[in-house]
Amino acid sequence: MRLEEYWGVGPKTRDRLVQELGAERAATAIERGDVRALADAGLTRGRATHILRRATGNDGMETLATADARAAYKDVLDVVVDHALTERAGDRIRILTPLTDRGAMESRLDGVDRAREVWTALSDADRRELIAAYDAYDERAGTELAAVETARTLADLGIEAGPFEPVASLETDALAEATTALEASAGDRIQDDVDDDLDRLRSALDALDRMDADSLVSELRDGGVTDVDRFREAFEDRLLSETDLTVDRVREAMARDATDAADFVAATLRQLRISVQSAADEREATVIEDVEATIADHRAAIDAAVETVDDIALELSLARFADAYDCTRPTFAAEDSPAISVVEARNLRLAAESDESVQPITYALGDHTVDEGPAAAGTPGDERVSVLTGANSGGKTTLLETLCQATVLASMGLPVPASRAEVTPVDSLVFHRRHASFNAGVLESTLKSIVPPLSDEGRTLMLVDEFEAITEPGRAADLLLGLVTLAVDSDALGVFVTHLAEDLDPLPDAARVDGIFAEGLNPDLELRVDYQPRFGTLGRSTPEFIVSRLVANADDRTERVGFETLAEAVGQEVVQRTLADARWAGEESHAAGE
Repeated sequence: MRLEEYWGVGPKTRDRLVQELGAERAATAIERGDVRALADAGLTRGRATHILRRATGNDGMETLATADARAAYKDVLDVVVDHALTERAGDRIRILTPLTDRGAMESRLDGVDRAREVWTALSDADRRELIAAYDAYDERAGTELAAVETARTLADLGIEAGPFEPVASLETDALAEATTALEASAGDRIQDDVDDDLDRLRSALDALDRMDADSLVSELRDGGVTDVDRFREAFEDRLLSETDLTVDRVREAMARDATDAADFVAATLRQLRISVQSAADEREATVIEDVEATIADHRAAIDAAVETVDDIALELSLARFADAYDCTRPTFAAEDSPAISVVEARNLRLAAESDESVQPITYALGDHTVDEGPAAAGTPGDERVSVLTGANSGGKTTLLETLCQATVLASMGLPVPASRAEVTPVDSLVFHRRHASFNAGVLESTLKSIVPPLSDEGRTLMLVDEFEAITEPGRAADLLLGLVTLAVDSDALGVFVTHLAEDLDPLPDAARVDGIFAEGLNPDLELRVDYQPRFGTLGRSTPEFIVSRLVANADDRTERVGFETLAEAVGQEVVQRTLADARWAGEESHAAGE
């Protein structure tokens, strides 16, 4: 396959890859998803990742139908990458894409389950040794030598289950010999202590480099050597004692046409350096041939070690992610019974950014298996489409994001941060966040991104946030009702967040209204919200709570008068009761603390 046929590889990128790697190695790096090779060739890691995602999973990337869906996918990857054992594992995670085959999803989930079982069963000591081995692997940039040594460490651990199964088939004797050869060839020359003859020649060169002709002449004369023959013998003895060279090599280098002692010593040292350097080069070439032959003999064992070390790092990285967020394996709903449901699901972004616990959410659409939700929420119906309403800052957008994350993770064959999850793999995931740009251009571009998937064949999940923010409210309600109707008629699954639910009348039978409710202010005058939606219940905005906080926090008298005018508009009695409840809660909390 020609390099230009890979997505994102234009003429300039092709020329750079060919120059740095050669066409064959570049194609191999792309097929193997080797981000590091492309980055070393001069591509930015971001561009390399972008190319490899498309090269290794283009069909899956096409399911992410909107920019917000792709952004959510990248956010999910960032969280998973935080648990990567190695940089290479992180790179491989970054190029994971949604899968389009259920069998592939199940297979990857099987691998994560096996790796997680092994990871959680490891003793603290084994975990420390394993992490230390991979840290050392990373410090040496994942070289073949580092991989072989790490493979030998993994073999010494004696773990044979899950992702470690291939370790048992590694040829440890061959890897021991390969280690010696790889150590010898590390760097830009054969290392010291590999070959005695080469070491002696290098030592002689160092000794010769330290010698100064004028100083040698002075030292020999100061020692009383004045006769030509005795001077020659003394110089020869000095060379033999300090360089450990053979007498034949030294005598062969002796100058024959020197005009004086200084010229004789300088010419001899010069000729001897040339002779020894040539001998060292020849010896190093011979050693290189031997080392390369050993590496070639053990190439299969080395490649197996590299692949095993990298595969274990990837699978354990995914297991560490699943363990850190207490993820569960999703089930896949039947094609003819589309559903998405999560029980006690947690938003990954919030969980990763906050030290505090995240309120879990239960939500379901379609032919799901959720028997009942939390007590106040009721039981979700089997409607395929919902209209989600409720308080400002009530977590409606976060719920959409959580459902998007669950869908993305499941489609990638990864577990979901929930106690239970059921997902129908979709052909198009439409996620549209609220974009407060009130103009015709934004409306047109939004409709062009979210409507076509509903018109195409295949299953679609619609997650649309406050569509009314991009056009005037009256017409927005008409358009939104049209979108809900189109989603129902297209057998899509969908959640539409809006404040215009009462204007969407009548909703199709296969759609319902759910609501999120604010419950007042806490003693710090922060909004208290139950983020769990109540099924089949119209939520409402709660401006009185916000106005109550503004009234209580107003320091300037004029400013306070303005907010009190707003309080009268939303209901002065409600505002006063809200503030009284907050004060009472604060007093109760203080009393409990005492």
